[in-house]
Amino acid sequence: MVRAGIVGCGNIGRVHAAVLKEMEQTELCGFSDKKPERARAYSDSITEGKGAVYESLEEMLEKEKPEVLHICTPHYCHVPMALEALKRGVHVFMEKPPAINRQEYDKLLTVSEESKARLGICFQNRYNETTKKVSEILVQGSLGKIIGGRAFVTWSRDIPYYTESGWRGSLVTEGGGALINQSIHTLDLLLKWLGKPVRTEASMSNHHLKGIVEVEDTLEAYMAFADGVSASFYATTAYPTNAPVLLEIACEKGFVRLEGDCVWCKEDGKDMVCYQTPGAVGIGKSYWGSGHEACIKDFYASLASGKPYANDLASVENTFCTMMDIYEAARKEGKG
Repeated sequence: MVRAGIVGCGNIGRVHAAVLKEMEQTELCGFSDKKPERARAYSDSITEGKGAVYESLEEMLEKEKPEVLHICTPHYCHVPMALEALKRGVHVFMEKPPAINRQEYDKLLTVSEESKARLGICFQNRYNETTKKVSEILVQGSLGKIIGGRAFVTWSRDIPYYTESGWRGSLVTEGGGALINQSIHTLDLLLKWLGKPVRTEASMSNHHLKGIVEVEDTLEAYMAFADGVSASFYATTAYPTNAPVLLEIACEKGFVRLEGDCVWCKEDGKDMVCYQTPGAVGIGKSYWGSGHEACIKDFYASLASGKPYANDLASVENTFCTMMDIYEAARKEGKG
């Protein structure tokens, strides 16, 4: 039986808890939150009060001695909490982002390499059926060489989303806005198929929450890759609703497009084909995707087998560094 603890008892933590509760070889031994009443609500509703409740992460680690810690806290807490657990030899499964700046990432990399414990990052959209279908089509090769890509994330975030959180909307605590919070998963998938950019240009704005938040609500980026491949990326939280993410990969002989639960493929000289992926129901908000369960179970399977985990820190380095490149390019552009 693997003992697991959760720190951060908000919406995303409940998704992790729901998955862990159904895993036969996992025991949820403790819940930690700076608001103990939220941890208590988790314990009562998820483990019938059996899970211990803590305000302090350190106390939970010391008394419960979990083998795995799930970090579901605000962005600025991710790295400090991961370091605390890794130094104690506790495996860490952490929500995105892996860090909010390069210095944090470098520190996390150093400690994770020194620790005997494993570190996994929750990039659950890699496990979505639509992601698998796009990869399958591209590997088949009928569309020819990839020549570019585009991605659009058009979601809605209102004033209470920021003001009631206590941390969102601040560069110090969130690290950014529409890119690092809402669209990092889409950037991750785009880079999965296009690789590492050799040049990045970007701009960002705050259109609908001026004077309320200091992070971007809209960001656009151009990425150039080797061999003339390029990509356009657009993310906004100023849209009236949460529309399905659109991601398209252009090839020499057609394109493949992912939008919501569907994948379209258009090969030159043939009719468009639409693949409706299996309707897996995700836990939590629908636009989070349905990959959390597979992502978490894969991490525990890697612990049991000793095999590398697909979403380790090295596997997200390109996504993190490209995100930092985009932010730096956008801030430089903003300075004129």
